[in-house]
Amino acid sequence: MIDQGQAWQAVKRRDRAFDGRFVTGVLSTGIYCRPSCAARHPLRENVRFFVDGESARAAGLRPCKRCLPDDVGRDEAAVMAAIDEIRRAEDAPTLAVLAQITGYSPTHFQKVFKRATGLSPAAYARALREERAREALSAGDSVTGAIYEAGYSSPSRFYDDTKGKLGMTASDWKDGGKGRSVHWSVIDTSLGAMLVAATEQGVCCLSFNEDESDLARRFPKAELVEAGEEFRDLFRQVTAAVENPGQATLASIPLDVKGTAFQQRVWQALREIPAGETRSYGELAAALGNPKASRAVGGANGANNIAVLIPCHRVIAADGSLGGYAYGTQIKAELLEREKSR
Repeated sequence: MIDQGQAWQAVKRRDRAFDGRFVTGVLSTGIYCRPSCAARHPLRENVRFFVDGESARAAGLRPCKRCLPDDVGRDEAAVMAAIDEIRRAEDAPTLAVLAQITGYSPTHFQKVFKRATGLSPAAYARALREERAREALSAGDSVTGAIYEAGYSSPSRFYDDTKGKLGMTASDWKDGGKGRSVHWSVIDTSLGAMLVAATEQGVCCLSFNEDESDLARRFPKAELVEAGEEFRDLFRQVTAAVENPGQATLASIPLDVKGTAFQQRVWQALREIPAGETRSYGELAAALGNPKASRAVGGANGANNIAVLIPCHRVIAADGSLGGYAYGTQIKAELLEREKSR
């Protein structure tokens, strides 16, 4: 079933994330288009939505020559073929090679791939190598072995690519964070007791109605230290962001997060949702270029250790209800209400 209201809103904003999920039939012109078609918007009463081009053609419509809606399936197949090649290849394939495999020009395929995944083919290959390195290091492999196993040509290339992204050094990842210091404090807020913790790189945990014992379960190999003066300003910024969610200071607070490449993309997408607005898991998955990944998006959302600063409270159920929240729907509702009133 197509949500008529959601579909029309997607057409009005020419949302590429909805391409392939339905086509827009314009009865007055006899054509059907992608939701993102750049042509002038038709009148709503002249529009009918179809699940695909075949259904639209059966109703007597023809494909738009401007947006080529029937090419969406071809684009998806090309992206999947490129991803398979990237995963199989010992060295990251060049854009020219991927374009040749898929039958596109390099420039056009770059656009198609980025529209589908949110990354260029080269950036996707780097993210894949980083994720493989994380997994190998977390599994206890030797640092050097994990780096080469992940597909890096040299350790220096690994450190260049992951500088500032892992939040921990390769050795720290190998040992599960052992030897790292996590500084914490429980702060009274209008939403209740807030546990906030940080490393020297940034905030690594923000939760409600939890204490040091809960933090120990999240970071079992880290040294937990009650925060001193050196973290006072940072924790003051965090408290301000919680009391006034959605303010500009949110983006300036440094984070130290651990996650796969996919989780990192989901968390970044959460931070890009405008304050006061919400998205369903399906809408978030579509925005990431994979409408069928709503369950995976939900998993990444649940793996988020940093409430409010990575605003997982902005994700709601498909029917518009609040859905669940790790710290209770009352806190979720209050955060959303505060954002809407700013």
